[in-house]
Amino acid sequence: MTPAAVRRRGSGSMSRPLAAAFGVVADGVVGEPPSTMHPVRLFGVCMQQVETKTYRDNRGAGVAHVAIGTGLGVAAGAIVGSTTTATYLAVAGRELRGVAESIGDALRSSDLERARGLMPSLVGRDVAGLNASDMARAVVESVAENTVDAVVAPAWWAALGGAPGVLGYRAVNTMDAMVGHRSDRYLRYGWASACLDDLAAFAPARLTAVLVAVVRPLAAPAIWRAVRSQAPLHPSPNAGVAEAAFAAALNLSLGGVSRYSGKIDHRPALGSGRGAEPGDIGRAVTLSRDVTWALALGLGAVGIAMTGRRGRWRR
Repeated sequence: MTPAAVRRRGSGSMSRPLAAAFGVVADGVVGEPPSTMHPVRLFGVCMQQVETKTYRDNRGAGVAHVAIGTGLGVAAGAIVGSTTTATYLAVAGRELRGVAESIGDALRSSDLERARGLMPSLVGRDVAGLNASDMARAVVESVAENTVDAVVAPAWWAALGGAPGVLGYRAVNTMDAMVGHRSDRYLRYGWASACLDDLAAFAPARLTAVLVAVVRPLAAPAIWRAVRSQAPLHPSPNAGVAEAAFAAALNLSLGGVSRYSGKIDHRPALGSGRGAEPGDIGRAVTLSRDVTWALALGLGAVGIAMTGRRGRWRR
């Protein structure tokens, strides 16, 4: 075998699922890069400039916006090359858990103002006037939803599409966070971003529910009932699945009245337990962490099996 053939064989020896698993583990161990130089933040700055140039109050302009952003994400992945590195950059599980724990600490010490100051980094709803229980519910719901968006979905797309897939997904999810909401400005312009993000997270949201049941097997029947009967009532096809699974696993009742940009939003009840309290934030964080490690183990097992089969085919 020539040296060039050896290099080609070595460079392709790690399967995408295994590389994605390493990226998830790296995020859990190392955490995020500094925010000032984080590629996702730089992408957000870039897309603000794109919005300045392309914004029109119609769906066509929004389609152009999402096409440019998705193309940039996929191109960035192709440049990065390494699925492990791209997954590490796209997954944000450790940051998610850290912010949630900080809010939980503030609530348990009755420092509501500090908790409110931290909330906007995790939740999109209006936080003025929320009491401790309201904030605890918001955090638990956000931990559930972002376990999909910030952990399971990027790992899923890394396993399927390598570095271009995972950074393309992260671009889609970031654009949804920026423009994919139902305000007067973005109702039409952000439509394409919201729809594409819903599509990209559809399978990962359901995988998240399965993983919740795997790590909380005693609650699996309740999780199944909540996901099957309650999640479809939620306005989001994906957030409802994750929140219903978390609610059932934690024996809580989530949903209810929330306020977004000054508008009241009535969400369906998810789960059949008691209301969330500040102490439940830590339980939600632990559940999210368990889901993350189960995901990494599952991807690693699939990746090792694929690598082994590939080696046998070569022989």
